[in-house]
Amino acid sequence: MPDFDDDPLGENSERGPSKSELKREKQALQDLGKEIMALPKGIFQRLPLSEDMREAMALYLRLKQNEARRRQLQFIGKHMQNEDVAAIQGVLEQVGNESKIFRQHFHRLEQLRDQLIAEGDSALGAALEEFPDLNRQELRTLIRQAHKERAEHKPPAASRKLFRHLREHTGIGDPG
Repeated sequence: MPDFDDDPLGENSERGPSKSELKREKQALQDLGKEIMALPKGIFQRLPLSEDMREAMALYLRLKQNEARRRQLQFIGKHMQNEDVAAIQGVLEQVGNESKIFRQHFHRLEQLRDQLIAEGDSALGAALEEFPDLNRQELRTLIRQAHKERAEHKPPAASRKLFRHLREHTGIGDPG
């Protein structure tokens, strides 16, 4: 067995990846395939996958037996090497960023709604300055109804209507 410490020219350093590295890569491709198959149909359609890969994934989703699914997943992992993994991961990253932006917008609208309900007219003035397209009268009505619902421990129908009104009229409801 050669002693690699005594190899000053690095002649033995040109060895390929270890068996463990190959297994990890194979597992990562299978995991990527699983992640792709869990995506909603609209996002799945955006991915740059070959028709063969799409068919293999569709078959996996139709299979019911665990052993058959496991074998199909191995097949997908093996053939994922032929796909443009970098492009796929780029689309997945973009989708993740879109989702993050959407959540930020959603939380901003929730905060605005809660602030309007809690502070009333003082928050309404600030909201109207920031978003002039909002309807003052409709907002006041919805805020009043939301206060009444909270006091009577009713379901928050007016609060939901207020949220929808804010989403439609502030321009921060959609990330794109």
